[in-house]
Amino acid sequence: MNGMNATNGIDHSGPDRDHRRPEGVSDETVEALGAFSKALEMTERARGHLYEFHQLTGSADLELDRAAALLRKAGHPQWADRVEADIIGRNVIPGHWTFQIIEEYNRTYYEPFKAAERQALEELADGRDHLYEAEMKEARRTAGHPDHTAR
Repeated sequence: MNGMNATNGIDHSGPDRDHRRPEGVSDETVEALGAFSKALEMTERARGHLYEFHQLTGSADLELDRAAALLRKAGHPQWADRVEADIIGRNVIPGHWTFQIIEEYNRTYYEPFKAAERQALEELADGRDHLYEAEMKEARRTAGHPDHTAR
């Protein structure tokens, strides 16, 4: 059948329209857009770690309430007072809690980066994403193998 679906005759032998290179788009452009997208994906991962930092730091700060209470109960009120006064609610960098770091990161770096990558795809590849990966998949799949279908 060579990629044809027995029930509807649709050719599934290659990528769908959204993953086919538009006419006139060069190999170099596809490679450059692939690198741009890969850089954004790495930024997405970094941003996830930033959110993890935010959540872990917040959880640690809340756990300090328990630590202070236990210190007080154990007869160490001076340490409980110190934890409550010096550590609980403390800025992680001058003037900032972790949520403020995330807001600035998003506004200053992430959102402009994401917008630029999207605009480059729109202007240079008719808005088609992952062309580099789609072409790599096409080159690496085994024709006729049921687990190597294009779609």
